[in-house]
Amino acid sequence: MDALSRPEFIDSPQEFATLCETLAAQTIVAVDTESDSLYSYFEKLCLVQFSTRAADYIVDPLALSLAPLASFFADARIEKVFHAAEYDILCLKREYHFAFANLFDTMIAARILGWKHVGLGNILHERFGVTLNKKMQRADWGHRPLTAEQLAYARADTHYLLALRDVQMAELEQRGRLEEAREEFERLTRVEPTPRRFDPDAYWHLKGARELDASRLGALRELYRWRDEQARREDRPPFKILSDALLVQLARTLPDSPSALARLGVSEAVLRRYSHALLAAIARGAATQQIARPRPRGRSEDLLDPQARARLERLKTWRKQRAQARGVDNDVIVSNEVLFAIARANPRTLDALAQVTGLGAWKLRTYGEEILRVLHGKM
Repeated sequence: MDALSRPEFIDSPQEFATLCETLAAQTIVAVDTESDSLYSYFEKLCLVQFSTRAADYIVDPLALSLAPLASFFADARIEKVFHAAEYDILCLKREYHFAFANLFDTMIAARILGWKHVGLGNILHERFGVTLNKKMQRADWGHRPLTAEQLAYARADTHYLLALRDVQMAELEQRGRLEEAREEFERLTRVEPTPRRFDPDAYWHLKGARELDASRLGALRELYRWRDEQARREDRPPFKILSDALLVQLARTLPDSPSALARLGVSEAVLRRYSHALLAAIARGAATQQIARPRPRGRSEDLLDPQARARLERLKTWRKQRAQARGVDNDVIVSNEVLFAIARANPRTLDALAQVTGLGAWKLRTYGEEILRVLHGKM
């Protein structure tokens, strides 16, 4: 890290109070967060980074309450610049119930502009010649003390965002895309976290699950549910107990002894800790076959009737053509969630379309008439 731009690490109430005063006096601030989702079942916020035009700051939420930042995030006079803001906002809302105003998201801007690469690492390398330490993406941000490498990586996540925002703002204005971008930025202020709920039928979505017979599918069901219970007990991500691929392999082969587990490549550490529980889950599942198709939550297309599904396919075809003509990803035109809502509601007027979707004024004005024509077979 460059000594002249070393971040100030904030972990005392006095330092934090001073930082809050500094942030309140700004007109624009870059923001990022780090969490420990790779290391715990119940993820928590571990760092919040801020950069002004003059300095970089790293705040430790494990040592402080961030509640005094509520007025900063809600202040419409201060522009908050994020990269891929949705996850950060959901984390901050989940833990502190903050409200947000006046956001700029450099990833959304890059996507609207049709930039080839939209990940922060690639953008910083291309635009500023900066290379981020990729191994830090998997760092344990909940562990203290933080290393110099971690602090350097955390600082870089916000240090260049204001300069990047300036480049993108000029390009958005020059290409007539600023209103579209602002509409998307405003949408981010309304995203809301949902409580984490384990779906006991979501094993149906694992690769290979649909090829299993009833006994083996029953085994997968029990293994999947056991893994989540164990992950909760240990406060570890489920994938760190057993991988999805190993769950399906165990269900497919139905091993009946520790030696059979070992022959499948199950590690000694997993055998020592879980062999009896694994074999019990496999036997229990094979004995209680899964004959009915599981019904996992969250697959909205399964809720559509055949006519609505046909409308959705027409809308997807239209969206793909629009996206290709602009040189952007499909969901930059209209998100999957909004497209599904349109297909299900089947509105016939612009007013009705505005009522059933989250298109926003710009997209409604730009795409509304086309969407209605696609819905009703006139395109």
